Amino acid sequence: MRTTRRTTIDTPDELLALVGAELGVSAPQVVTQQQVDQFADVTGDHQWIHVDVERARSGPFGSTVVHGFLTLALVPRLLADILEVRTFSMGVNYGLDRVRFVRPLPPGVEIQGTATLVSATPVAPAGEGSAAGVQAKASIVVEFAETSQPCCVAEILFRYHA
Repeated sequence: MRTTRRTTIDTPDELLALVGAELGVSAPQVVTQQQVDQFADVTGDHQWIHVDVERARSGPFGSTVVHGFLTLALVPRLLADILEVRTFSMGVNYGLDRVRFVRPLPPGVEIQGTATLVSATPVAPAGEGSAAGVQAKASIVVEFAETSQPCCVAEILFRYHA
């Protein structure tokens, strides 16, 4: 398991100087079978590999597996654990570039996120009365905490407005 480490900055503009830097490592987290079942209910994806514990034991993964998109949905949460911007008026998840689900994630297994800042550029105000900000891209690796092997790799785009 990697040691938890976070980057803390005061303002979004400070991201501009951090391009290429490893931002840190999140605290370990566990996705439970209950969360998988709830995600299945919200999305309508009740495929047996996710929700049928008994059948999945004899399936290709030996247990149920977390939905890839549930793992992906954790990326902003992992990034928030890694990067703290102390002063900003608004933060926005702007999108994703590259996403890969590298290995199946069984429920109940600890994961951690690591993040590297890929780019950061100034952006104009989002609208009348809003402040200018910074758009950034981070490469996030969601990995098994015990082995540091990746289960999901994503490039997330986000904006912080001053």
